[in-house]
Amino acid sequence: MDRQSAAYEAALMHYVQGETMETIARRLMVSRSTVSRLIKSAREKGLVQITLHPPEESSSNLGVWISQYFKIKAHVVPVPFKSNEERRLNAVAQMAGTLISDLMEPNTIIGVAWGNTVAAIANHLSPRPAAGSVVVQLNGAANPSTTGIPYAGSIMEAFGRAHGSTVQHFSVPAFFDYAETREALWRERSIAAVRDLQMRADVAVFGVGSLTGQNVSLVYSGGYLSPEELMGIEEEGVVGDVCTVLFREDGSWRDLEINSRASGPTPDELVNIPRRLCVVSGVDKIIATLAALRAGVVTDLIIDENSAARLRDVALRQANTMPRKPAQ
Repeated sequence: MDRQSAAYEAALMHYVQGETMETIARRLMVSRSTVSRLIKSAREKGLVQITLHPPEESSSNLGVWISQYFKIKAHVVPVPFKSNEERRLNAVAQMAGTLISDLMEPNTIIGVAWGNTVAAIANHLSPRPAAGSVVVQLNGAANPSTTGIPYAGSIMEAFGRAHGSTVQHFSVPAFFDYAETREALWRERSIAAVRDLQMRADVAVFGVGSLTGQNVSLVYSGGYLSPEELMGIEEEGVVGDVCTVLFREDGSWRDLEINSRASGPTPDELVNIPRRLCVVSGVDKIIATLAALRAGVVTDLIIDENSAARLRDVALRQANTMPRKPAQ
């Protein structure tokens, strides 16, 4: 029996037949540690696919409230009390990785926006081969000091490996210096072909960038915007972004000059993608998350329990002073 067949047999006995490691080891005539390695290999090669389907009545009250209030599907991830930010992010990323793999069917096109949260998700994807699938980068990553290719490229390649997908990079600046440059480049056939693929995506995966709080997101701290631009967007009331398209707290975005130079899909474009997974970890991102929800770009929100509680509290406090979905 070759190693892959042995891995399959071990996984079958463990997950389906419920046999112990010792029993499997005796049946395969190997050591217990070998059985453990075989089962791990089966998971890594996609021979085992674990999915979670909680019954509706077991969903947390927070998840139900957020789902009903914002008319989305909320996945609230319980995190042990006093968990640090890294553990919180890993828990949320693991849930997101499972949900994403569940959505990866043959010929699926998945659009992925780079960022620290999505980078964490890339480390927690459950292998699930999806023949003919494509991973397409949703926003450019270059800035005045770097091409962004190693960072964004590693995220896209991880998504591609997990699902056997073709990877399409988007090698343009995160923000153009001039709107006219972006307009001209968008007319180039090679770039237009990538943008067409983005617009045909079945699933989009993105985090939320935050301009407020102690942990300012990479878009605002990594040299993508000049000090003058940062000062300008703060004066304009910007609180964060999705796919490098910036929002105010009320979800408005159209009249922000910087968005005429942003490389990511606008909310008007993003809403044409059927499933849009927004992944959030940390209370510093709540104001920006509210902006994204008010802009209507989210269908599925994956969020840690503490942040979900803060999201509900802030939304309720603001309910009497700010319309939920303002006219833009």
